[in-house]
Amino acid sequence: MKLDILAIAVHPDDVELGCSGTLMVHAQQGLKVGIVDLTRGELGTRGTPELRLQEAQQAARIMGVEVRENLGLADGFFRNDTKEQMAIITAVRKYRPEIVLANAMDDRHPDHGRAGKLIEDSCFLAGLRKIATSVDGVEQEAWRPKQVYHFLQDRYHEPDFVIDITPVMEKKLEAIKAFSSQFLAAKDNEPQTYISGSNFFESVIYRAKMLGKMVGVEYAEGYTSAKMIGVRSMMDLINVTT
Repeated sequence: MKLDILAIAVHPDDVELGCSGTLMVHAQQGLKVGIVDLTRGELGTRGTPELRLQEAQQAARIMGVEVRENLGLADGFFRNDTKEQMAIITAVRKYRPEIVLANAMDDRHPDHGRAGKLIEDSCFLAGLRKIATSVDGVEQEAWRPKQVYHFLQDRYHEPDFVIDITPVMEKKLEAIKAFSSQFLAAKDNEPQTYISGSNFFESVIYRAKMLGKMVGVEYAEGYTSAKMIGVRSMMDLINVTT
C-alpha cells in the first residue's frame, strides 16, 4: 500500500496530540494517510501496553487512516542504531510515503527528540539502495520520502509552517479521548500524571488556537523542518485566509 503521508511517532497517542488534524485534513482531500507507532508505550505510568494498542486502533478508526501498525521497539530504551533504523527503513519502504510526519527534534520527554532524529536518519537511509531489506522474503526497493516534517509537542518551537485543522478539530479531540487511560483520566487507583488532567487537555486546544491565530484561522497544527522548504510557485505561499 502506497501512502501519501505517513506519521511515525514513538508513543501511541503522540500522533493524536501532534498531527492527527493534518492527517484527517489530507484524508478528506483524497490523500492516503497512515501511522506507524514505534513502541507500545509500555513504560507509561497509566494503563497497559495491551490497552494502549486497543486505544490506538480506536483512535485510528476515528481518524479514518488507511493503516496503523506498531513496530514494537523498546519504550524508553530504543536507540538510533542499526536495529531500530532497519525497522523504520522497512516500514518506510513498505508504505513509500511522499511525506513523513515525525516527533519533535527536542521536547520535554527525551524519547521524543531521540525518536525525531532516529526517524529523520532512517528516512534518509531508506533511500540508499545498497541497504537490503525484505518483507515475507520479497526484497524491497529503496524509497526516500521527499520531506520529513516534525510536529510540535510539549515544548513550543517556532513553526516553519502551520496547517489549518479547523474543519477536523472536534475529531482530533475525539481521537485524543480514545486514549481514555491517559487523558482526562478518572481519579482511580492509578496515579495522576502530567498528561492525565484537564489542564493538559485544555493546553492542546489552546496551542491549536494560538497557532491558528497566527494565520487567521481558528485551529492549526505546527511543523518544523530540518530541510529548506522550496515551492514551485509564489502562489503556493498565499496565506490560507487571503
